[in-house]
Amino acid sequence: MSNSRQTLIVAVVGVLLISVIAAVAGAQINSNNKASSAVTKYKKLSPLPRTGQERAYCQAKGACYHKTLTCPEQCPQRKPKRNKKVKGCFVDCSSKCEATCKYRKPRCNGYGSLCYDPRFVGGDGVMFYFHGAKGESFAIVSDDNLHINARFIGTRPLGRTRDFTWVQALSIMFDTHTLTIAAKRVHHWDDGLDALIVQWDGEAVDIPADGGDEAEWRAEADEDERAVVVERTDDLNTIRAMVTGLVAMDINVRPIGKEEDRAHNYQLPPDDAFAHLEIQFRFENLTDMVEGVLGKTYRPGYVSPVKIGVPMPMIGGEDMYMTPSLNSPLCKVCRFHRQATSGDRSSSNEQHNGRRSFSFPVSAD
Repeated sequence: MSNSRQTLIVAVVGVLLISVIAAVAGAQINSNNKASSAVTKYKKLSPLPRTGQERAYCQAKGACYHKTLTCPEQCPQRKPKRNKKVKGCFVDCSSKCEATCKYRKPRCNGYGSLCYDPRFVGGDGVMFYFHGAKGESFAIVSDDNLHINARFIGTRPLGRTRDFTWVQALSIMFDTHTLTIAAKRVHHWDDGLDALIVQWDGEAVDIPADGGDEAEWRAEADEDERAVVVERTDDLNTIRAMVTGLVAMDINVRPIGKEEDRAHNYQLPPDDAFAHLEIQFRFENLTDMVEGVLGKTYRPGYVSPVKIGVPMPMIGGEDMYMTPSLNSPLCKVCRFHRQATSGDRSSSNEQHNGRRSFSFPVSAD
């Protein structure tokens, strides 16, 4: 057999293999998106009178359609008042069709997670690192109806060629609104300190520290607007934020501890605990052309370019995803365009100059 024919056969086999991988990845991502939408699609029913176990009537089409799920006796409530010590009931109306007991915090190894020295787990289940740069903001997700930026903090010890970075703030933009969630700068970490900041359209939001259903905040909205809910899932520093039809996020604020600093040789300054966010996203209704560091991993047919099996598989693209500011939806590949309202000049100004003033309390101690 001639060399040219062998080369042709190898090329054809390679193309077929790539096509199969892409098809499998696309099916997995579509499955994940559908499952994410189905999980919380249910109607709350009255609790069982004797035990107080909450119930849910599933409305997502599939294996759990029109079934009633009852919370276990070990965790009878979806939102227990003592979040830190008591697990909550997690109702899952997807194909799992179950109600289980869980602590309601982000799972850093789960789909859609963003933790540590930024380590992602994509919609395809592949883990990768994206280091960005300290003091800069990057588009994590950019789609027709949703845009999420992350602002990075970090440090660069003498002799290193790149920054150590962590995510300090998120800006979730949709319709005409912006939900901002951030960690305060903390000089010295205290477990009794609430270092979480939440802002809605630039105004500070106060979330009660405890009280089950009362430990939440809801945005005032017209009938045709999306519901926005932020609830505490622990006494301090842990929340779940939801924008109906778009995204749900479990978020935790944590510092870099002394042992972690020593083990990784971060060489952090003594007056900064580098409080940062750990996040797990669950998306709904993403388009097939979604962009962003994390968003693109939810595309049908997406094949990760990272080297599988290496200790720190890296993805670049800082130049493509960098935005002028935390609240700007502008980048080289960004898709989102903010809806303007009559008399709303802030959105227009941001689109033109790419910047908008934004400030947090400098210190929490």
